[in-house]
Parts: sequence; C-alpha cells; structure tokens
Amino acid sequence: MGEARKDALRLDFDRRLKLELYGTKITSDAGMLAYRELDDALGLTSNVDSELRDIRTGKNTKHGLTALLRQSVYSRLAGYDDDTNVAERLAVDPAMRYVAGSRAIERSAASTSVMSRFETEILAQPENLAFLMNLPGMWVDRVRKSKPPKQIILDMDSSVSPTYGNQEGSAYNGYFECTCYHPLFCFNQYGDMERTLLRNGNVNSADDWQSVLEPVVARYRGYEMLQFLRGDAGFADPNVYRYLEAEGYFYVIRLKGNQVLYSNIDHLLARPVGRPPKKPIVLYHSFRYQAASWDIDRRVVAKVEWHAGELFSRVGFIVTNLRWKSSNVGRFYNKRGTAEQWIKEGKYALKLDTAVVS
Repeated sequence: MGEARKDALRLDFDRRLKLELYGTKITSDAGMLAYRELDDALGLTSNVDSELRDIRTGKNTKHGLTALLRQSVYSRLAGYDDDTNVAERLAVDPAMRYVAGSRAIERSAASTSVMSRFETEILAQPENLAFLMNLPGMWVDRVRKSKPPKQIILDMDSSVSPTYGNQEGSAYNGYFECTCYHPLFCFNQYGDMERTLLRNGNVNSADDWQSVLEPVVARYRGYEMLQFLRGDAGFADPNVYRYLEAEGYFYVIRLKGNQVLYSNIDHLLARPVGRPPKKPIVLYHSFRYQAASWDIDRRVVAKVEWHAGELFSRVGFIVTNLRWKSSNVGRFYNKRGTAEQWIKEGKYALKLDTAVVS
C-alpha cells in the first residue's frame, strides 16, 4: 500500500498528522544551512575561486573551488571526521548540495575521488597553502571592519593532532606521548582564530612563531588601541620579548622556574602557620630579573599558592612589561586558558582536522 500511494499517509489516531517520504530530500544536517546563511551574509567564501590556484586541466572541473572548499569545511562542521570517506553519501544530501552551491544544487556535490584530489593536490600547492593560512585573518578583518576593537589580546598556544599511518611530517612527540603533528595557533580574545600553522610533530612549542605572529601583528599595526599577548613557558624566548617590545605590545609569558628565581621568593615559601583555610592562600611578589640570554632585565611576577591538603606550594613565574599590580597580572595571564578551551572545541566539537589547518 505504501508503494502504491503517492499522497501523504494520514494517521487514524489523529487525522491532523500525516507521514510523507521524500527520499533524497531528507537530511539530518539541516543545521549547516544556518552557517551557510552567515557565510553568505559576511561573504566569507565568496572570493575563493579568484584566490585559490586551480591546477586542474581539461574538462575535469565540474565543481568550482568555492564549492569544494565549502564541502570540505561544512562536512567537518557537521561533525564528520574525514569528509572524503563520507563524500559519496554527502554528495546527494540536499543540505550539502545547497551549502556547496553552484552545480551541486541541481545535480550532486563532489564525490570521494574529487574531494581527495582537492585536499591532497590542489590545497597542497604552496600558493594555496599560503592563502589558507591568511584566510582566518581575512575573515576576522571582514567581521571587525564595521566595529574595530578597542583592544586586541592575542593568545598563542600549540596543540596536538594525532596521526595514523606513515603521514609526511608526523613524528613521535614525547610530551603528548603519541605520533602527531604539532600545530601552532593564535586566537584573539573573542575566540576567533587569527592564524595557524601545521608543523612536524617533534618541533618545539614556539618553533617558527614568526610565521604565525608577525602577519597578525602587521594586520593590527594601523589601529589605535592597546595590544597584548599571552603565552605559556614555551614562548619564553628573548627574541619574542624584543619583538613585542619593538611593536608596542604588552605581554605576559610564563617562565620556567630556576634557582635564581626561587631565591627571590624565599620569604613566600615558608608554610603558613595554623590550619589552612578552605580557600587557597595566594601570595604575589614582583622583582627585576635578567637571564643570561637576555640583553636587559625585565619584570617578573611570582605567584605562590598554598592549598588545603597539599604539603607543598604551587609556584609560577611570569615575565611581563606591564606595570599593573602583581595580582592583576596573574589574573590576566590565567585567562589565556580560554585559548586552550577554544582549541579543544575545535578538535572535539567541530572536528578540527589537519587537512583544514595545513
């Protein structure tokens, strides 16, 4: 009976309800349409065809580069770890067809083979990789154009992108205890990714920081506003300090402890007398310090925390050129943890993939 009927099947228990089967018109990814609407309003992917270099020849150009990039990005946004493995199904999904746009609307989106060539051959071209690295910054500029920020706070952090098989550039990383890539990210205080760099798995946390930070700093050079940078101990490099000072940036960067640093806070390391309170006892101390590799001395803020139930204190050191109260410097640095959260959201909620950030 179901095959013979072409009209909707009404339910007897409630004649107001009816069931209809639309076949390929059904989608479980309708949420992508809202993101595509925002994309169109801001013009985020509208200029891809004119910027990406197309190395395809002959008639093998059924889908434009804009449509292919949208399919690559939106499939991951929908939660698919590897869009090439599900491309055959997504190619006929009505939501994906409309999201990709162009010829995909009337026929189908790109197949697995087309998506594989797009991500491994076309996007791998040096000119296209350079465009992809600049693309997040271009998007940020477009969004902020109507309302320039009063200040910019940059958070730099590295992360892990596990790899499987013999992928070029992947290596075992002792810190993360896995074979991986070791990408570097730069976010602003709004959670927007300003720039990213895919790196070999065995490099230092701050390796090639110039490739990420310098273009971002250059983009904000013409703005009249306060500029800050926060970073963990991996970026405790005198070259980073000198660069930021020359550019007029305020910075707070964590320092690894050493004997000289600890000698400046001996008076804070004696355990407080009496029963410890439920809330931690937090003490600060500020002093001037010059490491052997530094050309000048710089301000260091030490933070000592005594927690109930813990025998030893927690100690942290921050190098900064801010003149704020030590407690304010400490609280400002602690907010860099939001960058780690944004990376986690990209990795676990949005299925951040090395094919996108490369």
